[in-house]
Amino acid sequence: MLWSVLIAVAGAFSLAFGSAMQERDAVRAPGGRVARAGFLLHLLRQPRWLLGSGAAVLGATLHLIALSGAPLTIIQPIGVTGLLFAIVLSALFNRQRVPLSQILAGAAVMVGLVGVLWLFPHGAQSPVMSTGTALWLSGIVIGSGTIVYVTAQWMPSNARALALALAGGAALGTTSGLARVVSANTMADPIHLFGWLTVLAIVTAVFGALLLQNAYRTGHFAAAYATLLIADPVVGVGIGVLLLGEGVPDTPLTATAAALFAVLAVLGTVILARSRHRNPEAVPNAPTTTTAHGRSH
Repeated sequence: MLWSVLIAVAGAFSLAFGSAMQERDAVRAPGGRVARAGFLLHLLRQPRWLLGSGAAVLGATLHLIALSGAPLTIIQPIGVTGLLFAIVLSALFNRQRVPLSQILAGAAVMVGLVGVLWLFPHGAQSPVMSTGTALWLSGIVIGSGTIVYVTAQWMPSNARALALALAGGAALGTTSGLARVVSANTMADPIHLFGWLTVLAIVTAVFGALLLQNAYRTGHFAAAYATLLIADPVVGVGIGVLLLGEGVPDTPLTATAAALFAVLAVLGTVILARSRHRNPEAVPNAPTTTTAHGRSH
């Protein structure tokens, strides 16, 4: 299990590095405040975004490898360690100073999430999920995410960042839950890699990527990434608890401690969302209008 933990830490750094690189091109890409799916095709032609995506894919791959050797309740919290890396790297790439408030808020999110998720029991039984369960699970996540995607254009930028990152994080948390089943079962029999759960994991991951790139597009990268790091592990661990039998805190003391850590993580995210530190190239908050040159904003 130690190797799985080390692999997960490396994956967290790689994912943070890739996400910070993606943010700059997501902010600069043409389109409205909430870009359509073709927005991803534009990003695919940007060398820096592709490099960032490669780093993010490497991070996700390392995360999946770690999941094959340890339960969700151990591996998911480790992803939180990438938050401070992401905040610092984003500021470095955009040649901006990192406010102390963002560092402290990011640290609060990290401590809170690691605390709340580490208090869950760490089961190691082989996970099982039926295709029917995977279908309704993915359908609920994609359906609710679509509602957020459609309505987000009327939200102010900080609320839009949180909503899109929350929905995107839920999609990626669902992907992690599905991948946990696929990767663990593939280790026993490679034929499991070519099943419906793999297809659903890919579709859910692509949908989550669209939401997350739009969240980064708001310019509130720190708040968006922090929200992702809350939604992804919480949904992933929730799937582990409710559908894969990985257990919950079973004493009043551990339950209370988990609740306090959760409050700390949420407070840190709220501080990041309220921060005035924003990428100056982000799409403005003003309603979509057409300028004298006929260009939509």
